[in-house]
Amino acid sequence: MTRNRTISCIGVSFSALIALVGAPQFAAQDEAAHLRVTVNLVQLNVAVTDSKGNYVSDLKPENFQIVEDKIPQRINTFEEGNGPAIRPVQGNPNQANQDQSNQPSAPSGAAPAASGETPASGSMSTTGMTAVSTPDRISAAAMAGANIFILFDTSNYMYRGFVYAQDAISDFVRSMDSASQIAFYSYSRDLSRSTMLTADRFRVVNGVRSTVAGDDAALYNSLLITVKDAATLTGRKAIVVFSNGPDNASSVPPEDVAELAQDTGTIIYIVSTRLAQDDPVSAAAFERVSRATGGKAYFAGNWRKEKEAFGAIQADLSHLYTVSYYPQANPNRGWRSISVKLVGPGVEKYHIRTRDGYRLLPLTQINTGTDLAGGASSDQQQ
Repeated sequence: MTRNRTISCIGVSFSALIALVGAPQFAAQDEAAHLRVTVNLVQLNVAVTDSKGNYVSDLKPENFQIVEDKIPQRINTFEEGNGPAIRPVQGNPNQANQDQSNQPSAPSGAAPAASGETPASGSMSTTGMTAVSTPDRISAAAMAGANIFILFDTSNYMYRGFVYAQDAISDFVRSMDSASQIAFYSYSRDLSRSTMLTADRFRVVNGVRSTVAGDDAALYNSLLITVKDAATLTGRKAIVVFSNGPDNASSVPPEDVAELAQDTGTIIYIVSTRLAQDDPVSAAAFERVSRATGGKAYFAGNWRKEKEAFGAIQADLSHLYTVSYYPQANPNRGWRSISVKLVGPGVEKYHIRTRDGYRLLPLTQINTGTDLAGGASSDQQQ
């Protein structure tokens, strides 16, 4: 027994020695060369406005300075509205995207937001640039490629204004022509996916007209599910919520919804049929959720204001700058803060609205294709 055990040990040791000595020297290097890592493309949707709320157009990639956790980032792709995607010439990331030009371009014009007071066509804003009136219908090209989810409150809060709400949503759907894909969901206590993403406006409007009023409202439960549906998509994605009252049936808080929307790059707009002073608790939650994702909350007390709110959302989506980047090396595996600034002559005074960060999702979620940063996850070899 002792002899057999000794021979066995010698055999194992000899085999290990052969494996170490006889293996090609480049094996370790080859293994490292084929190490697979997941790289997440972070996508930001940025609204730029002047002091009067007019949208600023014709900005260039070099006008945007992006910093993540105090680390300067290189812009990977850049597009305005639905213009062609631009891939800027890459340089030193420490130059914070200013390596494109010694003198960044200033915008050549501004377009007004659809809400509030807007100057007449051809009038001059305080910036000295011509402001062009926003058309009633945004062109199809300006909305192509966007994925929009409409989430309609069909709870018992909606009994009084149900038909007017259906009219406002139907007009919003038709106003986008055939450019974007739209999904229509409704909710009361449970979520109903009435119409999945489609370019067929008739199907979406038919889904709107087919809704019936329900019971209690579980807004944040339903909104969280909608964010998860949108999370798997690439490109610009937005959720437009139409709500008439507080949430009285959800098991998740609004903060959880806002965090997941931030992490997945999903913009949330909320149209409330109640004025903010009528329900201050819900109004504050609506403001927090929408602002955290780069969207806006609107409080419309009548059907005219509802249509104005939908028009403002449509205009906002069509004027967004979409900027993406692959994060520079960063050991932080939790919340990553994002700072976006404008650089160049005359542009620092403009206002920026976008999300302010994201949180890394667990590796298992990344491997299933859910990109934590709001873009498409991809495997690259180093």
